[in-house]
Amino acid sequence: MRCGAKTRAGTPCRSPAVAGKKRCRMHGGGPGVGAPQGNQNALKSGLYTKEMRAWRRELSDLARAASRTLSEIE
Repeated sequence: MRCGAKTRAGTPCRSPAVAGKKRCRMHGGGPGVGAPQGNQNALKSGLYTKEMRAWRRELSDLARAASRTLSEIE
């Protein structure tokens, strides 16, 4: 299989693709190329963990209920 990239001249790259990838080693098919697996940014703050999302959902439900109660009183 050939590399799927285009050269600067606009012609298709004629190098063979790296095994298991769609690009040759020159166009990003080499080992260790690409984004790391998983979202490491979410782990830094814990903002998007399952528990935090549930806590925020519960908090917004309480705020909505309080707003409804206030509107009924008025």
